[in-house]
Amino acid sequence: MREFDVSLITSNIKEMCIQANHFLSDDMKEVFVKAVDSEESDLGKKVLNQLSENLEIAGSEMIPICQDTGMAVVFIKVGQEVHFTGGNLEDAINEGVRQGYVEGYLRKSVVDDPIIRNNTKDNTPAIVHYSIVEGDKVEITVAPKGFGSENMSRVFMLKPADGIEGVKEAILTAVKDAGPNACPPMVVGVGIGGDFEKSAIMAKQALTRHLEDKPQIDWVRDLEDEMLEKINSLGIGPGGLGGKNTALAVNVNTYPTHIAGLPVAINICCHVNRHVTRSL
Repeated sequence: MREFDVSLITSNIKEMCIQANHFLSDDMKEVFVKAVDSEESDLGKKVLNQLSENLEIAGSEMIPICQDTGMAVVFIKVGQEVHFTGGNLEDAINEGVRQGYVEGYLRKSVVDDPIIRNNTKDNTPAIVHYSIVEGDKVEITVAPKGFGSENMSRVFMLKPADGIEGVKEAILTAVKDAGPNACPPMVVGVGIGGDFEKSAIMAKQALTRHLEDKPQIDWVRDLEDEMLEKINSLGIGPGGLGGKNTALAVNVNTYPTHIAGLPVAINICCHVNRHVTRSL
């Protein structure tokens, strides 16, 4: 059994909130550079060059990549041999978010009630997803999610008879409907299977998968490749102003489901697709 003081959770999440809002992950940098080089539209290339300049300024001047610094989404994998001490885990997570957003001068975008809408002034509470795994480590992923792209996300409760073609149509429909509103070039996270909420969580988590990590299932890998090609043939382009780079990646997660259903969730992220992962 490994004792783990929750203050370490707080300090790391504080740093991760600041890091994610100022710097792209290495895999995102790589696909972004490829998009700049491959874009054929003059206007699309101009948009991508402006976005590249913005990324450089964000890192060098420590200015957030985007003015919408997002609602903090935290995925935390806890080894079953870990025993937390020093306080409540979820309180520690939210304290890390509070410190990160307040001390990092990041925009506070969370309201305390979906109707009354008073700003909490520290961007808490976070959205937290837990999983218990083997071992004595804690893995944390912090993914600040802006709502320009979040608002474009969809869940489709398909019939089993809709099959793979229905899944493809659902993905393309979500992207077409999003158009320029999701700040393309976008990353498209897809969750297939499970139930209503499981598909949505899988789609969100798919956005945090390293882009070089490919699915082990053949049809899933083929689906990612096909959807990326088809999305980029829509002509939406960077900033929605036309071009071949509408999406930088399509990541798909799957899970067993019920005989009577085929849930499909599409969680779209803008071109920055912010996320940071640490293992403690």
